[in-house]
Amino acid sequence: MTTTPTDSSSSTSRSSGWTIADSASLYGLEAWGQGFFAATERGTLAVRPTQSADRQIDLYEIIRGLNQRGIHAPVLLRFSDLVRQRMSLIRDAFDRAIEASQYKNDYCCVYPIKVNQQRQVCEEIRDIAAELGFGLEVGSKPELLAVLGMTAGEDSKAESLPIVCNGFKDDEYIETVVLAAKLGRNIITVVEQPRELRALIRFAEQYGVRPSIGIRVKPTSTGMGRWATSGGNRPKFGLSATDLLEAMSCLEEHGMLDCLNLLHFHIGSQIHEIRQLSTAVTELAHIYCECKRLGAGLTMIDVGGGLGVDYDGSGSPSDGSMNYGIEEYASSIVHRIKSVCDDAQIEHPQILSESGRAIAAFSSVLVVNVLGATTFDAPARIEDARKLAEESEETPQPIWDLIEAYESLDKPGANIIELFHDAEQARNEAMTLFGMGYVTLPQRATAERVFWAAGHRVLEVAQAQGLSEREELARLPEKLSDIYYVNFSIFQSLPDHWAIDQVFPIAPIHRLAERPTRLAVLADMTCDSDGEIARFSDPGASSSKPRLELHELQSGGDSDHPEPYYLGVFLTGAYQEVLGDLHNLFGDTHAVHVGLDESGRWRIDEVVEGDTVHEVLGYVQYDVDRLRRDMRKQIERAVHAGRLEVAEGHSLLRFYESGLEGYTYLE
Repeated sequence: MTTTPTDSSSSTSRSSGWTIADSASLYGLEAWGQGFFAATERGTLAVRPTQSADRQIDLYEIIRGLNQRGIHAPVLLRFSDLVRQRMSLIRDAFDRAIEASQYKNDYCCVYPIKVNQQRQVCEEIRDIAAELGFGLEVGSKPELLAVLGMTAGEDSKAESLPIVCNGFKDDEYIETVVLAAKLGRNIITVVEQPRELRALIRFAEQYGVRPSIGIRVKPTSTGMGRWATSGGNRPKFGLSATDLLEAMSCLEEHGMLDCLNLLHFHIGSQIHEIRQLSTAVTELAHIYCECKRLGAGLTMIDVGGGLGVDYDGSGSPSDGSMNYGIEEYASSIVHRIKSVCDDAQIEHPQILSESGRAIAAFSSVLVVNVLGATTFDAPARIEDARKLAEESEETPQPIWDLIEAYESLDKPGANIIELFHDAEQARNEAMTLFGMGYVTLPQRATAERVFWAAGHRVLEVAQAQGLSEREELARLPEKLSDIYYVNFSIFQSLPDHWAIDQVFPIAPIHRLAERPTRLAVLADMTCDSDGEIARFSDPGASSSKPRLELHELQSGGDSDHPEPYYLGVFLTGAYQEVLGDLHNLFGDTHAVHVGLDESGRWRIDEVVEGDTVHEVLGYVQYDVDRLRRDMRKQIERAVHAGRLEVAEGHSLLRFYESGLEGYTYLE
């Protein structure tokens, strides 16, 4: 086992028979990339914000350019042009579905800012929304205040954006919405609980406002997968049929039934089965028509979120994928609502959706650098192992058994599976004897080297003999795989991988012209065993794979530091930035906004520097100035006592203060 990079000039040189197209297929760029990501002729990975090969941005070129500017990985790259393209695709899909179905109303997508609340992202989406006739959705009082401020100003387009208000609401939240309506904002309060309706009526009457009211209903239809409980009999939000009728009666008593303008439901995020959505939309449309028949002033139907993202590229009804596209999604919704309304002879409502994941996920790429690797294929010189065994009169039998198993692998007619089982048993016995004090440390090291060498030899012979698919050897590649240490925190940058086993596409952003010769898991920088990625997308397979094909690290000028090797983690724009935590006090990474100019050249629009140590310590209530003072005092005491020279104390204090102002990640 080794943790140092090796010179791989012979083993990872450009292999005959391996092409860049092979790398693109291996990492599933076309499957999950949806035309937004592709391999270049130079063997690097590019982003195509408009899905056009003529307008692409080389990720490796960006990273090199950022390095020259003193900005180093890990870094989050955001592409505003890609956000625009995703929003335009949704707009166009619904426009075509409306035209094809002869639907007599229009469509509006409201972006839920909870998906990515970063100011720069929300401001970009706000501007695009104003152009496309979209809006924004908020789910809390802080989000409401952010959006009201963000859409205020001289730009009448921004001020007129529809704002849908979801989530639990206290009196202050509701009163703010009512006053915003009086201000002239296009704002809709969605009632989640009966109590909220009573407060809304009270404030509307107090301020003389006719508010636009929505009601969230509980559909009996359920979603599938992780968020299936958003629908069904016991969802967290919404009014039952009984509650809905009572709410309408209450509104009628106060002369406000005409203010009930929107009916809303939500059956879960990342809907991966189109039939579930179609069934639920049909149910919502029937409720809409019944409420309209009973006198509600309904004009809008909000089908909630759920438009999925194909994270694993399988195009299947699995948690990490979806068995439909944007076109089918739009067509199904429009067709179902139209059919129900036509049968009931009810005018077609405006259709709203809250498609945040589908808008934001593609727009961000996390680029991380590999710091080193632990490998399990240290060469075993059997002659050295045998010599060591022969020199000792107390060499335990398991050591001899390991050597014999290894030497027997190349004998004619050898049963490699049985021999490997013998090697496993001998290795386990050697470890047990070590724990009892009967095996020395050099003998244990010999046992490990021979065992790993035997494993790799078994795999080579099995592949040559067509036996690698045998069940007895199925987990052998995992046992022999490497651990690549990556400069980032899963808990900060990929919390969904840790929390809900979300699989994100991961691929090198360069060296794609070379055959990857290593199988590895990725370990982050946190001191936590959960800080590991051991599930990877495997397009074309029925499930994820436990190891990722990577290139061998190449030695740099300093043998302790490999040549830079960069990996991209894709589809991270939804939720990951807002859910991340400060495990081990790793803070936000650098975030760089990248755009395309008219000539197709990339440009850096904005750099948001990542958290410093000073900042993250402040987040957890440390007084950094006091830390500095206490450290200075301790250094002075050490100098006075003669434990440190003055120059040494000065250097230590300088390193300490520099560290406080530095990046939380390794540089």
